Amino acid sequence: MAILISPEKRVIVQGITGREGITRTRLMKNYHTQVVGGVTPGKGGTEVEGVPVYDTVRAAWDAAGQIDVSVLFVPAALVKDAALEALDAGVKLLVIVPDRVPIYDVLEIDQAAKLAGARFIGPNTLGLLSPDQGVLGMMGGSAASARDWFFPGPVGVTSRSGGITTSIAYYLAKAGIGASTLVHVGGDAIVGTPHAEVLKLFEADAQTEAVVLFGEIGTSQEEAAAALIDSGEFTKPLIAYIGGRAAKSGTRFSHAGAIIEGGRGTHESKVARLREVGAHVVDSFADIPRVTAEVLKARAVRPVAKPAPVRKVDDDLHWTTAITRISPNEIRLRGYRIDELMGEITFSQAIYLALTGNLPTEPVGRLLDAIFVSSIDHGASPPSALAARTSASTGAPFNAAISALQASGRWDETYEKWFGAS
Repeated sequence: MAILISPEKRVIVQGITGREGITRTRLMKNYHTQVVGGVTPGKGGTEVEGVPVYDTVRAAWDAAGQIDVSVLFVPAALVKDAALEALDAGVKLLVIVPDRVPIYDVLEIDQAAKLAGARFIGPNTLGLLSPDQGVLGMMGGSAASARDWFFPGPVGVTSRSGGITTSIAYYLAKAGIGASTLVHVGGDAIVGTPHAEVLKLFEADAQTEAVVLFGEIGTSQEEAAAALIDSGEFTKPLIAYIGGRAAKSGTRFSHAGAIIEGGRGTHESKVARLREVGAHVVDSFADIPRVTAEVLKARAVRPVAKPAPVRKVDDDLHWTTAITRISPNEIRLRGYRIDELMGEITFSQAIYLALTGNLPTEPVGRLLDAIFVSSIDHGASPPSALAARTSASTGAPFNAAISALQASGRWDETYEKWFGAS
């Protein structure tokens, strides 16, 4: 059993004639998904990967029969019209892949979906995948990769990061633990089916015995998931990892929705709330397979559905440099796994690591952050400093250089910063 997708679901692709539409239609068709049509205005009567193309969703419905799902690969500015067209035609599930969809457009889609009794995943999502059942969107990259890396099992995955969604399933598979369904809810601040809604679906799914959740700072998705557990609406074990531990208020951690504002949505508050309701919150991404295995053992659930078919790949086929090493679902920077660095170091500290091969000490890390912040706030050469330096470089005396600084209109601010209030 799986949630949201099965081989019986009839799927169309809006934007099927674009580059992504063509590539992902091939992926979906080759991985059990029943793609019955595509929609691109003005391209009706053509074919893509053997799939007929129609000018409108209604024309696709009339010609192909009932449509259960539409996967959208259209430009962000056209998403609202495409989504509303699909909902108006009667489609009950939309997978909105594009990012940068205007937030007011998403709100209109959300309202229309509620009125139509429909739901949508995304925007800014890789979609979802159920091993040996089907894929909606672009998860897995290719049908061959999806078959090699994922297999059916008792663990559901819900995540705010596309890459982390598949990485979780990959590492679980390496530990001999299969997955029921992988859902990337989307990386934006407002998404159609957030964590709590996905957990409700997993609660009703007989195959799913436990769920792994990847959360991030920003929004209240993780707190809503905790409230669901607290109310008794989700009763299965939840293993959670929250990214963004090192992020500061007002700074975006990763995705558009991963930003702390007004003290809300912090790493500490999310972790505390999830632990309060009994979720198994891990401090390291690498602990997810071990803790998941322990949870399944405690529930007397056999985690292995079949021998894990995680592909063995020749090391010579992977890109390795003195700085990076890239292999399936694993990227190392100077020997450190990227997923283990997430939320632990700042961007400037990651640059230091890439350049020197070592993590900076705590004082050096703070200095680097200060340098980058100063550069962004003021630029490399703010006018006041440039005026003083230009004067000094001509051999002018100190007092003349200071006069140039004063003439720039920044003297009072600069004096106070350097020497204290006058």
